[in-house]
Amino acid sequence: MDTAEKRVHAFVRVKPTADFAQDVIKFGRDNKSIDIYIKKDAKKGVVNNRRTDWSFRLDGVLHNASQDLAYETVAEKLVSEALNGYNGTIMCYGQTGAGKTYTMTGATADYKHRGIIPRAIQQVLKATTRCVDRFITVRVSYLEIYNETLFDLLSTMTSSRTGDAQMAVVDCPQGVYVKGLSIHTVSHEEDALNLLFEGETNRVIAEHALNKNSSRSHCIFTIYIESRFRVFSDVKHVTSKINLIDLAGSERLSKTGSEGQVLKEATYINKSLSFLEQIVIALGDPKRDHIPFRQSKLTHVLKDSLGGNCNTVLVANICGEAVHVEETLSSLRFATRMKWITTEPVINETCDAEWMVKTLEKEIVFLKRELAMHDSLVNRSLVTYDPLTEIQIADIKSQVQKYLEGSIDEIDIVNIRQVQEVFKQFKLLVSQQEQEVEARLRSKYALIDKNDFAAVAAAQKAGLVDVDGLVVGEMDGQDSGTEAAPFSSKHGEKKTKPRKTKEQGTKEGIGTSLSGKELDALLQSKSQVMNSTKDLDAKEGARNQDAANVDAQPSQAAPVRDSQKPSSPPPKPVAFEQFKKECGSEINRIFKENKSILLARKKRSSTVEQRLNLIKHEMEGIKEALGAQRQERWQQGEYVDEKGQIIIDEEEFLLIMKLKDLKKEYRSDYAELQDLKAEIQYCQHLVDQCRNKLVSEFEIWYNESFLIPKDVQDTLKPGGNIRPGMIPINRVMCLEKDAQDRFERMQKETLPACPDSVSFYNAKMKADQKHAYARTMSSLEQMRKKPGLLTAATKNKPLWFLHIS
Repeated sequence: MDTAEKRVHAFVRVKPTADFAQDVIKFGRDNKSIDIYIKKDAKKGVVNNRRTDWSFRLDGVLHNASQDLAYETVAEKLVSEALNGYNGTIMCYGQTGAGKTYTMTGATADYKHRGIIPRAIQQVLKATTRCVDRFITVRVSYLEIYNETLFDLLSTMTSSRTGDAQMAVVDCPQGVYVKGLSIHTVSHEEDALNLLFEGETNRVIAEHALNKNSSRSHCIFTIYIESRFRVFSDVKHVTSKINLIDLAGSERLSKTGSEGQVLKEATYINKSLSFLEQIVIALGDPKRDHIPFRQSKLTHVLKDSLGGNCNTVLVANICGEAVHVEETLSSLRFATRMKWITTEPVINETCDAEWMVKTLEKEIVFLKRELAMHDSLVNRSLVTYDPLTEIQIADIKSQVQKYLEGSIDEIDIVNIRQVQEVFKQFKLLVSQQEQEVEARLRSKYALIDKNDFAAVAAAQKAGLVDVDGLVVGEMDGQDSGTEAAPFSSKHGEKKTKPRKTKEQGTKEGIGTSLSGKELDALLQSKSQVMNSTKDLDAKEGARNQDAANVDAQPSQAAPVRDSQKPSSPPPKPVAFEQFKKECGSEINRIFKENKSILLARKKRSSTVEQRLNLIKHEMEGIKEALGAQRQERWQQGEYVDEKGQIIIDEEEFLLIMKLKDLKKEYRSDYAELQDLKAEIQYCQHLVDQCRNKLVSEFEIWYNESFLIPKDVQDTLKPGGNIRPGMIPINRVMCLEKDAQDRFERMQKETLPACPDSVSFYNAKMKADQKHAYARTMSSLEQMRKKPGLLTAATKNKPLWFLHIS
């Protein structure tokens, strides 16, 4: 990409309003500039130097622009480049209520008003179906940053709003990613839109003076794209991601009138946006060496999107009213600063490691041939670049020893491998000498750890060392050969301090030997200390065990008390065993049979793999033997018959025939292994299918048997309105009657004119189904807590409204 493509693109989108201040905000004829004019305040007197006009030039101004035009201008090119391997980021910034969420997500009730995210999903997944030369895998994730806490909007536990302690922003060589964030694979537009709408319902919103549905968090919807070429599918692949960011709006508290929790949220929002602006200013300054990305979770997550390997586009959403002119100026200044940032997008191409190894091996062979040609031109035909043989290593070792003894003055070296081997031999000789010195010192001295206070005290008591740790006394009636020597200092001239080794750690030698009694005293004192430590550990362990037993007693008694309750359902593990013996016996039998077949196939596959490895190893041995035979024949001279064909001996002929048989056997076993792998994959699919079926049927049986209220169970009995098992309780997905009718009318009116909207409306319908089910189950739970309310409420009404599926 050229230099113009590397900078961040910034666009302005003006929120449509009836009170647009035409005398304050004016647009250029090319739709790329915007001017702001403010009248001087007469109340501040004649001398008033306050600035009254500003001019900003950006990449485009979107005023009264449709969603189609906004997407074509802002996102279409970026998404197309992402399909070719470039990372992309689109970010909406502006004050609260300026239309950021509308620009990014759009109106979920109307297909024409959908935003950038649904349109980007449609463009990416349409491209995957049309592409014939690549396999494209698409995955999505949805991250929320609320009050400086990370939340996964596509996680089932998000509704608790407790946050995931395991989620964290992590830096790696490939970029920044969020640890613990769930990523979902999608193959159809409807699947991706289902996830988008599900995440939207989990977002935190609130109401204040400027916006009835104000987003209280920053949200990042990410599309991950992985492309593998059909020709080189195992060699290299291209990866990219598109970050679609809906930032929370900056708020002026004097206008929003926020209080309580909304005020706290506004504080976090303004703080994170302030850190984001500091990052933008720092990136635009070429003299800055350090960029403080870790100031907030938002700036850390956007590290790659700002000034990194990414195509970045900013959409500054502003309001057209004169009352919001200060916030408009702030958003336009931010957009101008973003244009100062330059990025370096590159195609994210990854090569397969095995293919790279093979390529490098070929390169090594080629370079060796080049070296051999060079050596032959300079008459160095005896130089070899292969690994050294045992004879050559022994010769180098002999030369090193002679060099150290002074017999020779130089060592013959002709290549780098010999240089490395010379240094290796020097290192081995030094290590051997150190070991010999240490062994001699150990045979003469006893080593005491200076941190072992018990052993030092015993040595002082025996009179071997004084209070300062200096060695005293004599050995076998002879002078110790030195004056007093402290533990941590060097010894005298006649005594050498033993060298520290890895095994000794902080041990140091005492410059004297110990008699048998003294050594026994030291060992006895040390063993006493160790025994006393073990006794303390044993007592501590006993106390911990007693405490654990005391804690375990109430927990063991709890199930007994629970079991006395006749109305409480049994634990699911117990009920599951009962289900497998009764209602689920047939499914359990099929599951066990499939599992046994799968295990047998895996065992057979392992046996074939072992046999293949043995055959491969034997083939390599035969190839080496044939190579040796051919080398020997070449050295002794080859025999040729009348036709000019080389005559080989019987042994070489037998090796060739055996190698041929082994190759045939290898191909046969390899084909069998491939068939077994296909069978294993199919059997694994059957086992998983049976397992899921078993679990789902158990959930239906458990709910119908123990969790449905008594009044509903009477209805489920034979002769009732609903048969047991016909409508599982955890599979309820029905719309309310008016919503269903509305959806059917919409299908008749909209779908014929716009067939591409099928996936959008199907995903919207499923999202509404989930919400309806959640509301109904919440109402049922409240009714169940009040005795008699459920019976009274359902006495004269059909059970379809209970959403029992």
